[in-house]
Parts: sequence; structure tokens; C-alpha cells
Amino acid sequence: MAETFLFDVANSLLGKLTSFALEEVARACYVYDDLQGIKDTLSIIRSLLLDAEEKKNQRPALREWLRQIQDICDDADDVLDEFRLQLKLKQDVEDSGSTRRKVRRYVSSSNPLAFRFRMAHQIKDIRGRLNKAAADGARFALVTIDVEPRLAVQSREMTHSHVDISSVIGREKDKEAIIKLLKPPHPHTVGDKSLCVIPIVGIGGLGKTTLAKFLFNDQRIDQLFQLKMWVSVSEDFDLRKIVIKVINSASAASTASSSAHQKNIDHLDIEQLQIDLRRKLSGKTFLLVLDDIWNVAQEKWIELIALLQVGTSKSKIMVTTRNKSVASMMGPYYVLEGLDREKCLSLFVKWAFREGKEEKYPNLVEIGKELVEKCAGVPLAVRTLGSSLFSNFDLHKWEFVRDHGLWNSEMKKALGLVQPRNGSEKIESILREYIDELNSRSFLEDFKDYGYYYKFKVHDLIHDLAIHVVRDYFVLTLPTSIAKLKHLCVLYIRDNHQIKTLPRSIFKLQSLQVLSLVGCTELETLPEGFGKLTSLRKLYITTKQLFLSLDEFASLNHLQVLGLYNCENMKHLVSGAETLFTSLEALYIQSCKSLESFPLYIFPKLQTLVIKDCPMFSLSLNYEGPIRRQRLRLKHLHLKSFPQLLKLPRWIEDAAETLETLKIRKFPNLKMLPEFPTLMTHLKSLYIDLCPKLLSLPSDMHRLTALEELRIYRCPELCQKLRPPSGEYWPMIGRIKRISIGKH
Repeated sequence: MAETFLFDVANSLLGKLTSFALEEVARACYVYDDLQGIKDTLSIIRSLLLDAEEKKNQRPALREWLRQIQDICDDADDVLDEFRLQLKLKQDVEDSGSTRRKVRRYVSSSNPLAFRFRMAHQIKDIRGRLNKAAADGARFALVTIDVEPRLAVQSREMTHSHVDISSVIGREKDKEAIIKLLKPPHPHTVGDKSLCVIPIVGIGGLGKTTLAKFLFNDQRIDQLFQLKMWVSVSEDFDLRKIVIKVINSASAASTASSSAHQKNIDHLDIEQLQIDLRRKLSGKTFLLVLDDIWNVAQEKWIELIALLQVGTSKSKIMVTTRNKSVASMMGPYYVLEGLDREKCLSLFVKWAFREGKEEKYPNLVEIGKELVEKCAGVPLAVRTLGSSLFSNFDLHKWEFVRDHGLWNSEMKKALGLVQPRNGSEKIESILREYIDELNSRSFLEDFKDYGYYYKFKVHDLIHDLAIHVVRDYFVLTLPTSIAKLKHLCVLYIRDNHQIKTLPRSIFKLQSLQVLSLVGCTELETLPEGFGKLTSLRKLYITTKQLFLSLDEFASLNHLQVLGLYNCENMKHLVSGAETLFTSLEALYIQSCKSLESFPLYIFPKLQTLVIKDCPMFSLSLNYEGPIRRQRLRLKHLHLKSFPQLLKLPRWIEDAAETLETLKIRKFPNLKMLPEFPTLMTHLKSLYIDLCPKLLSLPSDMHRLTALEELRIYRCPELCQKLRPPSGEYWPMIGRIKRISIGKH
């Protein structure tokens, strides 16, 4: 499928145009008919966008037309954000306390008459521009292609098994490693242990298919297997189609021509096909390559394996996939890494020069060394780059590609396109789905899931792309004019030691959802009126103030995450404790040297609590308080550096029914853990580090039936008791899926 970015932008915009809440403001501003006109015209244009994207490279005028559509959509999106802000202002006025306060806030924030006039003018202008663009687009004779909004993936052509061996560079070690796995015996088997599956995993472009071809055509493979079959799968894991392909591949390997046979079996039902398949494979030692599996349901995979389970015990299946979750379902997998610098340069030279010609152009080869560095070991990127410069010996051209190449080309920004699929769904939930998807497709490395946050590295190419996309969004000091950025959603100001106060104009940022002031060590205080940032959902701060004002925070009805870092003067978290933080779900407190305690009961919906390096802090947390004690709903608890404590506080057990992650670090005098009650059935991860006096685990540890991960480091005597197979506690923990014991 062609690029779908602009198509997705149009979809997002159409979704906003159909909002019921928007309709209310549109009617009040007398622009309802104009907005409906924009919606109708945009719907027509949207249906042409996929075809336009497909043809734009051959028609420069079409590319310019798409740019105009992009500009119009961007302007329309800004206008709709203005409407959203007006709705929010209206709601804030209705929700604010006294009549006097309502009037003051409304008068100071908006002029309704001026707003209506300005919006009417902008909407009519956008409608006119869009109508003209629609008329201009008629001359391109585009075909209507309209699909449901979805996460689009680039389709891939079917692969084949032939390869020019001389063109494969840098995969000899990988080939030898996998040949060892293909030779009998191999311990990793599937089902009744008569069929072994070897998945090869890596990001797109690493050369998984090329490596599979390299192996498939090795003479040693012919000696190991009576029958070799190659099946290209790609997106659609259709069991019937795959069975047909396996039969045809088996027929092609054993007969000179199979076209007649293929024509016959295309019309067979699955029962007849499985009989034919099993007859062809029965009793034979075969190698089946399933190339480029994108996704597959477990039940379909098990069904396919069952059909193939008729060969000898030496038969093997080799799978290539970029999806780790697919590979892990099949068994232990081989991770394909990028090529080293030397091999990348060899591959680049092979594709950029005719054989031997590179010796005449040493200056170009030197530039080539810089170019392949940017490809981060991905052979497809190296080959594409080399091909683009093939037989071009113009030094300026090479320098231009080096300085303004693929990594500096125009990138389409997806900012703002992550939208809830229904009114109640959190953005964080959608983003976690995206992160999981990226991880499963091998875009992320060293991935760790801590429950309340993820930690991972991205591939160098992905990192360079991300830096390019956001490079125009960096903010260097904080001017009063920041108030003009009224659609700003995220503002990060980190480690700025010049800022002492925030301009009052910051309160005009009614769209601001995330504000980080971490490391701003000279910031005196959050100014009066901070509570006007009513869209704020995440706040991370470093400040010199002694406590937070509950009066200000009471207005932040959507605040979900609060982080306090290096607030060295803060002795108490809040002034007074009569107000509940009913929206707060995560609280991070780190390196607040003077902080003594805070009332836990004012956070009734708290799910994540992290407290690190606060030497004066008491873990009693004033849990009882003047407000009736409620059962904790904590899911993730991380405590670090409490040298004075001999045991953990009892309130942790009060979170027994919900706690999923418990992380304890640097408790040098901790001697025992609380007995885990039977109710702690949701605990999935237990992490203990630097607790040298901790000698034992609770006797009812075996009751933690949901525990999947246990990590214990730098607890010498306890670690000795946990080591397999003779450790005293090993029988109690041996069933846990992921165990790591010893030095960190």
C-alpha cells in the first residue's frame, strides 16, 4: 500500500468534524454550515488520497497538490483546536466556584464576540481553499480508494529461494550457527518432539530472507534433507494457501514440472489438501522454509504443525520473521544482528561501483565510509544507498547525499494523530499498544517492562529519525511569548539553572498536558494561579518551595502523574490535608532530602508509588489520617534507600489485592519481609537489591501463584539459599518463569 500519512490526517480531521461537542460551538458561532461543507468536501478528497500518494513520484504537479491539501488540513486542525479550547473554557467557567470567580475567569480568558468573528472568517477561508483544491484535483483523474482507518503496513512481494551466493556478504558466521541447529540432534522441538522449528528474528532490512536463501542453497543442506521446500507467507497466514504452497513446492522439488498438478489442487477442499500434503511428506526428512511470517494466531500455527508432523524426526522448519512474539510462540529463536562496519563497507562498494572501479575513486570510498555509518548495520539501507550512487562519480553528488541524504529528507510528523478510539480510553493505553507493537516487530532493543514504565533502546536508524522529527520542537529558555503557543500539549524544560520564576502567561496554555521542570534547581516556586492549567495530566518538577499548595492543585482535575525531583527544601508534601487528589494515579518522589512524610490517604486512586533517596522520609505515610482509611489500590511500588528501617511498613500488605510489582533497593538493615498474605494473588514481579541483612523469604512464598519474575541481587546469604539446584529455597521458587539471582 502507498503512504497513508495524509490519508490518516484526513481521517483524524473528519473524526473531529463529527464531534457532537464541536457542533454546539459551531452553531453558536454561525459556522455550522461551513464546517459541514468542509466535512463533505474533505470526505471526497480523502477517497482520492491513496491513489494520489501512489502516483505522486511520477507527477510533480500531483505532489504539489498533496502539499496544498496537507497545509489546508493543518490549518483546519488548528481552527478545530481553537473550538476545543473554547469548549474547555466554557466548561471551566461552569465548573468554577463562585459567580464572582466565574465572571473573572471568563472575562480574563476570552472575548466571545471577537472569537466568533475570527472563527467565522478562518472557517470560510478554509472552506474556500478546500473547494478550490477539490476542483484542481479533478484534472488528475484519480481513482477512488476508500478504506477504513487502520494501522497500515507496507505490503511485500512474494519471495523465492534463488540467490547469487557471491552477492551475500557478512553472513558466514550466522549461516554456520544455524547449520549447527539444523543438524541432528537438536534439543528444541515442538508438539510430540518430532519436528524442530528454528525462527530467525530481526528488523526489516537486516537480511533474514537472504540468510535463509544462503542456507537453503548450501550443499550441506542437500545432504541433510531429502526434500527442500520454500514458502513465502508475508501478511496473510491463510492455512489453506500455505498448504497448497507446500504441496506445490514439494512437487516442484521432485518433478520437472508441476503446473498441471498446481492447477488441479487449487480447487480441492482442505480435507483433500491435507491428505495430499501428508502423502507427499510422509516418512521423508524435509526442510521447510516459511519466509516472512508477519503474524499468526497460535491455533493456526498448531494446526499447521500437526499437518506437517509426518516426516522423520530429523525434519526441520526454518522461519523468518520480524515479530518476536511470533517467534517466541514457535520456540527459542535466533536473533539476527546488523553487519559490522567492514562488511557494510564491502556491501556498499559492491552496489555503488562496478567491480574494481572503487580503486580509482578513493575519495568517494572515504565518503562511503561515513555513509555506511549512518546505515547502522542494516544491509537493505546500505544496498539502497549504494544503488542510488551507482556509477555516479560526481564528488559533489556524494557529498550532498552524505550531508542531505535519506536521514535528512523531509519527514512526515505523526504528532497529534494518536487519538482515543472512544471517549473514555486513555492516551497512555493506546501508546502502550504502539510500544508493544514496535517491540514485537524488533524495532526496540533491550526491552524491559517494569509495569508502570518501559525501558528500552531504539535502533540507531529509528533514533536518527526520531531526532529529525522533533528537532524543531526543542525549547532553549522560557519567554513570556510562550503564551502564543496556545495549542502546545507538551513542554519539557530540563536542567535549566537560570529559571527562577515562570511567567504568568504560562497559564494561557490551556492545552498543556505534560509539563516537566526537572533539574530547574533555581525555580523558587510554582506561581499563584498554577491551577488554571486544567488540562495538565503529567507534572514533573524541581522547586525550592517548602510544600505544594492544595488550593492550586485542587483545580487540576485531570492530573494523573506527579513527580518531585531534588526538591531539597520540601519538608511536607502539601499544606493541609483536607483535599483528595482523586485523579492522581502515579507519584514519583526522588532525592527530596528534607521530606519527612506525606498523607497517603489523599491519593485514593494511586496505582504507582516510587520513593527514592529521601533520607529523612518516614514510610509510615500517615495512612490513617482524618479521612476514613480506604483500601489501597497500588499496583506498582518501588522503594529505594531507607537505611534506618528494619522491616517494611504494614500498609504494603493493605495493597495485597492489587499489587503487581514490588521493588525494594538499598535497605542495608532490613532483616525480614512481611509474610505475604494469601490475598496477594496479583504480584507478578518481585525485585530485591542491596539488602545484605535479609536472610530469608516468607514461608508462604509459594502462595504467590501469579509471580512471573524474581530478581534478587547483592543479598549474599539469601542468594546462596536461592541458587539452583541445591539452594534451600530453590524448591519454593523453581516454578517461576524468570529468575535472576546473584550480583547485579
